Amino acid sequence: MKVGVLTGGGDCPGLNAVIRSVVRKGVQEYGFEFAGLRDGWLGALQGHVVPLGVPEVRGILPRGGTILGSSRTNPFKHEDGVRRIRDTLTAHGIDALVVIGGEDTLGVAAELSRQGIPIVGVPKTIDNDVPGTDYTFGFDTAVGIAAEAIDRLHTTAESHMRTLVVEVMGRHSGWIALHAGVAGGANVILIPERPFDIDQVCAWVKSRFEFHYAPIVVTAEGAVPKEGQMVLKDRSLDEYGHVRLSGIGDWLAREISERTGTDARTTVLGHVQRGGTPSAFDRWLATRFGLHAVDAVKDGAFGTMVALNGTRIVRVPIPDAETPTKVVDPSLYSEFEVFFG
Repeated sequence: MKVGVLTGGGDCPGLNAVIRSVVRKGVQEYGFEFAGLRDGWLGALQGHVVPLGVPEVRGILPRGGTILGSSRTNPFKHEDGVRRIRDTLTAHGIDALVVIGGEDTLGVAAELSRQGIPIVGVPKTIDNDVPGTDYTFGFDTAVGIAAEAIDRLHTTAESHMRTLVVEVMGRHSGWIALHAGVAGGANVILIPERPFDIDQVCAWVKSRFEFHYAPIVVTAEGAVPKEGQMVLKDRSLDEYGHVRLSGIGDWLAREISERTGTDARTTVLGHVQRGGTPSAFDRWLATRFGLHAVDAVKDGAFGTMVALNGTRIVRVPIPDAETPTKVVDPSLYSEFEVFFG
């Protein structure tokens, strides 16, 4: 059997660990042959396929990013997209695909699977918002990077007695903001799941200054004020219909300064959260996902995604575009409100 592997969507620490384990086990235990599809679904559309064997995956475990490249290409937005993907698979003798991606990439995989293409999914995203799995690899790395940044910002905030607003990734879910904010000792944490009251935020900020303490506000990029709209840099859309986020941090800093009469600045962590070497946990989880993904291919369990359930790796249906995003439970967020202000 010849198996194709592709990585789609945003880059993520741990992608190379998945590729490595899929290839190593597939070759050594099952005698599979592998091929890499370059740049996600774009490579599948354009027929850009490269050899992928044990020599190609040596030494890639600690490397960030993906050796196969990635893109946010949606094949259903391209003319004859499904036919072109089938043609690519046929031309290169590929019998099945291992698709490593987040909600958009896996949504495409689910639809292609329904149309008869043999696919096994592997969930990845630093946002930890893919349904069906307790954790996605990349998340632990992103939280660690964000928490370290918050630790560093505490000292400069205290030196100047100003509020520092830290904007982290999280379009529809606040997992990074909540985990990193709690770990970093933030005084306010804002997430998309809970529209915030700017007056309450400013009250929390003022209360910290009363104790001669410089506040740290952590916000997910998708957080929105009550009775307000999401703050956007622009309104351009990608092929999945997503607008470009980022801007809420600057808006918060302006509002805090104007409403409290104190200085406030913004730090947007942006792509630094998903760059660089993966954490030990992400290497471990990504490796296990890869091992179980190639087992699913061997078993013919197509249309499934490997997932973490407690400490076990299980198989669940690949989530489609209609499956709700995994969001922060309100009760979990409420646990930490005692630390606000």
